[in-house]
Amino acid sequence: MNILFFLTPKIDVAYVYDCHTIRQALEKMEFHRYSSIPIINKYGKYIGTLTKGDLLWSLKNDFSLNLKSLEDIPITAIIRKKDNSPVSIETDIENLISKSMHQNFIPVIDDDNTFIGIIKRGDIINYCYEKIIS
Repeated sequence: MNILFFLTPKIDVAYVYDCHTIRQALEKMEFHRYSSIPIINKYGKYIGTLTKGDLLWSLKNDFSLNLKSLEDIPITAIIRKKDNSPVSIETDIENLISKSMHQNFIPVIDDDNTFIGIIKRGDIINYCYEKIIS
Protein backbone atom coordinates (compact mmCIF):
# COMPACT_ATOMS: atom_id res chain seq x y z
CA MET A 1 0.00 0.00 0.00
CA ASN A 2 1.23 3.49 -0.81
CA ILE A 3 1.64 5.46 2.42
CA LEU A 4 1.01 8.73 0.58
CA PHE A 5 -2.67 7.83 1.01
CA PHE A 6 -2.23 8.79 4.69
CA LEU A 7 0.01 11.81 4.18
CA THR A 8 -0.92 15.22 5.53
CA PRO A 9 1.23 17.37 3.22
CA LYS A 10 3.77 19.80 4.60
CA ILE A 11 1.62 22.75 3.51
CA ASP A 12 -1.09 21.58 5.93
CA VAL A 13 1.30 20.83 8.83
CA ALA A 14 2.34 23.24 11.57
CA TYR A 15 6.08 23.00 12.14
CA VAL A 16 8.93 25.15 13.41
CA TYR A 17 12.28 25.91 11.88
CA ASP A 18 15.44 25.12 13.81
CA CYS A 19 16.25 28.84 13.83
CA HIS A 20 12.98 29.72 15.61
CA THR A 21 13.07 30.83 19.23
CA ILE A 22 11.46 29.18 22.20
CA ARG A 23 8.81 31.88 22.27
CA GLN A 24 7.94 31.28 18.60
CA ALA A 25 7.67 27.53 19.19
CA LEU A 26 5.51 28.01 22.29
CA GLU A 27 3.18 30.38 20.48
CA LYS A 28 2.80 28.10 17.47
CA MET A 29 2.15 25.05 19.66
CA GLU A 30 -0.37 27.01 21.73
CA PHE A 31 -2.17 28.37 18.67
CA HIS A 32 -2.55 24.90 17.15
CA ARG A 33 -3.02 23.22 20.55
CA TYR A 34 -0.25 20.72 19.77
CA SER A 35 1.73 18.81 22.36
CA SER A 36 4.52 18.13 19.88
CA ILE A 37 5.64 19.67 16.61
CA PRO A 38 8.16 18.77 13.87
CA ILE A 39 11.37 20.79 13.54
CA ILE A 40 12.84 21.34 10.07
CA ASN A 41 15.80 23.37 8.85
CA LYS A 42 15.84 26.10 6.21
CA TYR A 43 16.44 23.46 3.52
CA GLY A 44 13.30 21.57 4.54
CA LYS A 45 15.18 18.67 6.15
CA TYR A 46 13.57 17.00 9.15
CA ILE A 47 15.56 17.76 12.32
CA GLY A 48 13.43 16.25 15.06
CA THR A 49 10.37 16.69 17.25
CA LEU A 50 9.84 19.31 19.92
CA THR A 51 7.42 18.45 22.75
CA LYS A 52 5.82 20.44 25.53
CA GLY A 53 7.81 18.36 27.99
CA ASP A 54 11.10 19.23 26.27
CA LEU A 55 10.22 22.90 26.56
CA LEU A 56 9.01 22.69 30.12
CA TRP A 57 12.04 20.87 31.51
CA SER A 58 14.46 23.10 29.61
CA LEU A 59 12.72 26.21 30.92
CA LYS A 60 12.82 24.83 34.45
CA ASN A 61 16.40 23.58 34.38
CA ASP A 62 18.25 25.81 31.92
CA PHE A 63 16.51 29.17 31.49
CA SER A 64 14.63 31.77 33.46
CA LEU A 65 10.86 31.61 33.11
CA ASN A 66 10.68 35.21 31.85
CA LEU A 67 8.79 35.03 28.54
CA LYS A 68 10.52 38.15 27.20
CA SER A 69 13.92 36.52 27.64
CA LEU A 70 12.75 33.54 25.59
CA GLU A 71 12.58 35.67 22.44
CA ASP A 72 16.34 35.35 22.02
CA ILE A 73 16.80 31.64 22.72
CA PRO A 74 16.70 29.36 19.66
CA ILE A 75 14.83 26.08 19.92
CA THR A 76 18.09 24.28 19.13
CA ALA A 77 19.09 25.14 22.72
CA ILE A 78 16.36 22.74 23.92
CA ILE A 79 17.50 19.24 24.79
CA ARG A 80 14.92 16.91 23.29
CA LYS A 81 14.14 13.65 25.08
CA LYS A 82 13.09 11.74 21.98
CA ASP A 83 12.45 12.59 18.34
CA ASN A 84 9.65 11.06 16.30
CA SER A 85 11.59 8.98 13.83
CA PRO A 86 10.67 9.68 10.21
CA VAL A 87 9.80 7.21 7.48
CA SER A 88 10.51 7.36 3.79
CA ILE A 89 7.72 7.45 1.26
CA GLU A 90 8.63 3.84 0.46
CA THR A 91 7.76 2.44 3.91
CA ASP A 92 5.02 -0.13 4.35
CA ILE A 93 1.81 -0.07 6.41
CA GLU A 94 3.21 -2.52 8.97
CA ASN A 95 6.04 -0.08 9.78
CA LEU A 96 3.52 2.77 10.07
CA ILE A 97 1.36 0.80 12.47
CA SER A 98 4.40 -0.12 14.56
CA LYS A 99 5.63 3.49 14.74
CA SER A 100 2.15 4.85 15.48
CA MET A 101 2.05 2.80 18.67
CA HIS A 102 4.76 5.08 20.08
CA GLN A 103 4.32 8.35 18.15
CA ASN A 104 1.22 10.53 17.71
CA PHE A 105 2.49 11.53 14.27
CA ILE A 106 5.07 10.11 11.90
CA PRO A 107 7.20 12.54 9.88
CA VAL A 108 7.60 11.56 6.21
CA ILE A 109 10.74 12.36 4.22
CA ASP A 110 11.50 11.95 0.53
CA ASP A 111 14.55 10.31 -1.05
CA ASP A 112 16.55 13.50 -0.39
CA ASN A 113 15.62 13.44 3.34
CA THR A 114 13.38 16.47 2.83
CA PHE A 115 10.35 16.74 5.11
CA ILE A 116 7.19 16.39 3.02
CA GLY A 117 4.50 15.96 5.67
CA ILE A 118 3.21 13.78 8.46
CA ILE A 119 1.00 10.78 8.97
CA LYS A 120 -1.31 11.10 11.96
CA ARG A 121 -1.92 8.19 14.30
CA GLY A 122 -5.67 8.80 14.01
CA ASP A 123 -5.58 8.27 10.24
CA ILE A 124 -3.82 4.92 10.71
CA ILE A 125 -6.32 3.86 13.39
CA ASN A 126 -9.22 4.81 11.10
CA TYR A 127 -7.69 2.75 8.27
CA CYS A 128 -7.27 -0.28 10.54
CA TYR A 129 -10.80 0.12 11.90
CA GLU A 130 -12.24 0.21 8.38
CA LYS A 131 -10.31 -2.94 7.48
CA ILE A 132 -11.60 -4.73 10.58
CA ILE A 133 -15.28 -3.87 10.12
CA SER A 134 -15.40 -4.50 6.38
